[in-house]
Amino acid sequence: MDSTNAAGDPAALVAEVEALGERLQRVRESVGRVIFGQEEVVEHTLITLLSGGHALLVGVPGLGKTKLVETLGAVLGLDARRVQFTPDLMPADIIGSEVLEETEGGRRAFRFLPGPVFCQLLMADEINRASPRTQSALLQAMQEQRVAVAGHVHPLPVPFHVLATQNPIEQEGTYPLPEAQLDRFLLEVEITYPDEAAERAMLLATTGAREAKPVQALTGPELVAAQALIRRIPVGEGVLDAILRLVRGARPEHSSIPSVAKQLAWGPGPRAAQALMLATRARAVLDGRLAPSIDDVLALAAPVLRHRMALNFSARAEGVQVAEVIETLKAQLG
Repeated sequence: MDSTNAAGDPAALVAEVEALGERLQRVRESVGRVIFGQEEVVEHTLITLLSGGHALLVGVPGLGKTKLVETLGAVLGLDARRVQFTPDLMPADIIGSEVLEETEGGRRAFRFLPGPVFCQLLMADEINRASPRTQSALLQAMQEQRVAVAGHVHPLPVPFHVLATQNPIEQEGTYPLPEAQLDRFLLEVEITYPDEAAERAMLLATTGAREAKPVQALTGPELVAAQALIRRIPVGEGVLDAILRLVRGARPEHSSIPSVAKQLAWGPGPRAAQALMLATRARAVLDGRLAPSIDDVLALAAPVLRHRMALNFSARAEGVQVAEVIETLKAQLG
């Protein structure tokens, strides 16, 4: 998976993409031994990591969100940590703080104690339970991959990804994520209940004397190389046009669909188009293809757009859902 070959060498690029596809298939198989009935969730999360981004996992308790993050950390060979977000959590509890120490010679000096954010895969559990002040501390880490404490900048490990969870039902005592922070999540991944066959398999596999353990199939440096390779995959003009039509059509100022323009208060910015460009490439590689298609754009439209747009008051009063607007936009792509 050497990504140092020139992008102008098609044969070398094809060989690298095929090799990466085979390795990612082993990743999916390893995850599938532990996570049951959540194929689309696993796919979207892997797409996020291959694109170098962060994901917001939305689902009710008990659907395996924590287990998914733990499993991905083990399979991808990443240093994974977990922070339970609560209203009393302070920024220093996440990014770390400086402490005053006295040496044997009597000199006093400050020493930085890094927090749990200094890892490669951070699970921010119930992120919307933390105060805006604490959320803003994580925002800098997500966007800049570094934190500033007492005027000193500390870079985070490479790679660095945040997989945050959020309970869509219980909203008492929570602080809704601001739009600026939502936009930093590459995908919003909805986790639903597994089907009966998957739940049956899960019961048999997890309640016996021996429980399946994930097997490492990738390393941190290999994931970084894969992310670089994903960016070298060519995107056709048709796919590029579809991405632009979809994202620009989701803005009330630019939408050519009158009903959509009347329902939206605001729409996605250019970061949504960037997310789609990267995510469609990653999805193609996961499926064993050498280039993305419009089907990839349609499949990823909802997880890319639904947290980056909002309905106006009249649309909400009429019971319109963001998902319905996205389906209308997708229909225009054919």
